[in-house]
Amino acid sequence: MTEFWNAIKSVFTEPHWVTYCAEWVFLFLLIYFVFRILKEHNARILIAIYTVVTIVVGIIFLFSRNFDDNAYFIFLLLLSMFFLLLFSTEIKRTIWTGKGKRVGTDSRETTAKSAVSARAEEYIGAIIKAVQNLSKNNTGALIVLSNGNLPKEILDSGVLLGANISNQLIEGIFINKAPLHDGAMIIYGDKIQAAGCFLPLTQRDFPKDFGTRHRAGIGITEVADVSTIIVSEETGIVSVVKRGEITRYADSEVLKKFLREYYWKQFSGEGKKA
Repeated sequence: MTEFWNAIKSVFTEPHWVTYCAEWVFLFLLIYFVFRILKEHNARILIAIYTVVTIVVGIIFLFSRNFDDNAYFIFLLLLSMFFLLLFSTEIKRTIWTGKGKRVGTDSRETTAKSAVSARAEEYIGAIIKAVQNLSKNNTGALIVLSNGNLPKEILDSGVLLGANISNQLIEGIFINKAPLHDGAMIIYGDKIQAAGCFLPLTQRDFPKDFGTRHRAGIGITEVADVSTIIVSEETGIVSVVKRGEITRYADSEVLKKFLREYYWKQFSGEGKKA
């Protein structure tokens, strides 16, 4: 019995072929895991660097007079840990969610999200271009970014369009003396839902230069979960409103951030309008 326990003890305390094999099996699994992580994240350059360094250093150790396999083992261990640290966030997500990255599925999801993002950027660009042109010409405008929750009476107060978003159409609707220019335009996702709509006015006190268009643009955000873009007819100043709070002198960057936040919500999830 004593000899049996001594034999087991020697496996862990003395150099032995079992521990030697266990070390290299562990190293093989570690290297495999590193390659898998790099491949799943399409890090081709890092794969090449990891492979070349592993081989070159291995050759150097092999032809060295003082070749020490333990030193090479430690080197590969540190090298592998370094590459894994580069993707520590992704590894944690995989561990906690229990979901690995599926290359085929994720590729399709990435393509879908890219297509949705491109569509959103197209709408954002069209709206910004229209707003900037209206501002340059001191043409008043009021655009409501709807979440599909506006009361029916507001939509019915204007003309239902269901038209695709384009800067030409937006500018054309707000041209001075056009039939629908005095009302609000309702944009819902990828469509101009309606135009010429009448909105409730805010009852709060604002400066005298805030006319009916500004009061309507603020008022609708107080009663519904929407945001608005306002172009002053007198000054051409562009303002954005959210939850009753107005931000004036909105430039292209402010508009882009404002609209991206809106479209991020509208096209969230599976690439469909929320």
